[in-house]
Amino acid sequence: MASEKKGWLAKNKLIINKEDYPNGVPFKAYVILVNHWCHRIILTIAQIALVVMLCTVFMNVVLRFCFNSGIEWAEEVPRLLVMLFTFLACAIGVRDHMHIAVDIVYNRFPKGGKMRKFMNFLADFATLVCGLLILIYGIQFIVRLRPGILPMTGWPTWLQYIPAPIGGFVMTFDSILFLLHVLDPDDLLYSEKEVDYQELLKQQKAEMEKGGNN
Repeated sequence: MASEKKGWLAKNKLIINKEDYPNGVPFKAYVILVNHWCHRIILTIAQIALVVMLCTVFMNVVLRFCFNSGIEWAEEVPRLLVMLFTFLACAIGVRDHMHIAVDIVYNRFPKGGKMRKFMNFLADFATLVCGLLILIYGIQFIVRLRPGILPMTGWPTWLQYIPAPIGGFVMTFDSILFLLHVLDPDDLLYSEKEVDYQELLKQQKAEMEKGGNN
């Protein structure tokens, strides 16, 4: 049981393999570990929020159409869960650079060149600014709406804005780590490395030319 748990933690990059650091574990490795745990937590929260939202909406639809009744808070709670899932998913997308990007100009520059590095810096810096804005204004909304009460559930109004500073903080955290080169863009948590078809095509052409010369 302990070995299975350790294997799951290692597979999800939630523990440090000290064998990889014979001279001692550097501080950078602990920062990356904190980042991995942070994203594991928000991923779990987002998954739970999605499941609860779907179950609530489904039950409410069944009650309305089959029993001519419904759940009073069935519209308010899913709306809160949608906001939670949206901001956490936004932060998840930043971690693996999964957001939509137009790379026509980017791909014209050589891989590993100065221009690509500069454009990567601009992208991470712009994400950092967006994360800070979401974090700051999210906190301001929470403070401003703190006395309010939601009509159906009776919960505090500021609950609906909690996802904003959480998502903004994670986005800011990730962007800083990318800008400081603590995180490697190839260190993916939620996705697989995207295939560079231009490089693949160049390799195939080179192999064909090499085979033709032989």
